[in-house]
Amino acid sequence: MSAKKITVAVTRKLPNPVETRLAGLFDVVLNDDDAPLSRAALIERANKADVLAATLGDRLDAAFFAAVGGRLKLIANFGAGTDHIDVAAANARGIQVTNTPSVLAEDAADMAMALVLAVPRRLVEGVRAIESGAFHGWSPTWMLGRRVRGKKLGIIGLGRVGEAIARRAKAFGLSVHYHNRTPINPHVEEELEATYWDSLDQMLAHVDIVSVNCPHTPATFHLLSRRRLKLLQPHTYVVNISRGEIVDETALADLIEDGKIAGAGLDVFEGESPNEKLFRAPNVVLLPHMASATIESRIEMGERVIINIKMFADGHKPPDRVILGLDQDRTPDPA
Repeated sequence: MSAKKITVAVTRKLPNPVETRLAGLFDVVLNDDDAPLSRAALIERANKADVLAATLGDRLDAAFFAAVGGRLKLIANFGAGTDHIDVAAANARGIQVTNTPSVLAEDAADMAMALVLAVPRRLVEGVRAIESGAFHGWSPTWMLGRRVRGKKLGIIGLGRVGEAIARRAKAFGLSVHYHNRTPINPHVEEELEATYWDSLDQMLAHVDIVSVNCPHTPATFHLLSRRRLKLLQPHTYVVNISRGEIVDETALADLIEDGKIAGAGLDVFEGESPNEKLFRAPNVVLLPHMASATIESRIEMGERVIINIKMFADGHKPPDRVILGLDQDRTPDPA
């Protein structure tokens, strides 16, 4: 297939340098106003393209692929996570799926570490106190938070992002604990001074801060269930920059409200917006899914999308094909 003839349909507004590069290489249909496409519009656009450059907000399920004709041959996902794509259904229709791994880890880890610091030290509460006029001068006992150094950080999913978080945590004096299906490379584990826990339940009962970094799959839906959240000590904090569905958000909100969990830092939610109780909780920091939102990462993601499309257009296998059954402990990165 010639790159000059290939048509690429883009579902959302991408950074200008990425759109410029796409337009220079392919026949491109852009989404200039950045409004999410309706289901019908998404199917219509896919039926007129060889490649669909999709994003996290596009639900590409079995019904979508059943409605798509034979022209579409590649889903070039702008993002590492592919839980919004039924890869098996795509493959059954002869459609390859690619993603953009490895470019988000450092930025996502920065944000996770920011939440690890912000929640125990009550940074957002302090900002609100200034803004509301509640701050009337220094006091020895006012706005006391928790020291981070010396605490135990439990990482669920020590993949690319988890490992980057662990390196930052070690620099801040936290001890690193982690749960995967299998231990990581022993040399990396030794370098991070990380302790592996085969039992997630036992790790949760032991640590002071929990960082959720595993992918969302059917097996990880509500991995942090109400039962497991109850295993946390009352002084423990929960940080999630991965996927909202991994944590039972209702249970988390209830336990925070009841003082059974110290607080949370969340960049992702189960629905479009967080549980109402989390909005009201003073010891919760909520962010609008911005862990990977840097100019650099978005452009790098776009470059990976372009590489995958170009390789496909030239008749080669795209480098970032999503392979069903591949061990997901270390992939994908969130976002």
